[in-house]
Amino acid sequence: MLIRRPALERIGGIERIRGELIDDCALARAVKGSGGRVWLGLSDAALSIRQYRTFGEIGSMSSRTAFTQLGHSLWILTGATVAMTVTYLAPPVLTLAAPHGAASGMGALAWLLMTAAYWPAVRYFKRPWYWAPLLPAIALVYLGATLHSAVAHWRGLGGMWKGRAQGRPG
Repeated sequence: MLIRRPALERIGGIERIRGELIDDCALARAVKGSGGRVWLGLSDAALSIRQYRTFGEIGSMSSRTAFTQLGHSLWILTGATVAMTVTYLAPPVLTLAAPHGAASGMGALAWLLMTAAYWPAVRYFKRPWYWAPLLPAIALVYLGATLHSAVAHWRGLGGMWKGRAQGRPG
């Protein structure tokens, strides 16, 4: 993230977000709250300093903050779970498991449309073409990480970062 010094000073500096688990979102929220603007964009010149090479590492990274992003709300978690299930998981299930007919056809159409919508991102990040129809599987992994994040929070182990729990249930 890049921020201009006057914008950082206007929000009270890094002190303003020091205790935040999701510091980039907290910084953006503080800048917007102070009347500043935030821009989120893609760049071929940007490089990540964190390399996530395995599904376990990606799952841990997602699990660390997913329930925090939902405000530790059981209601929002329930809504997000239902929404992700209907949006991402129902289309392939209907396509593959429903008898041939309207349900199967609607599932296939929804899966095709989500694949087409995901294709530009797959191409931009130079991933193999077959990643595009795998968006439901990617959503399932993220949903699992989100549910794991909630359970970890309720057990007092939420926000694990560098071997330490960052927050305790309230």
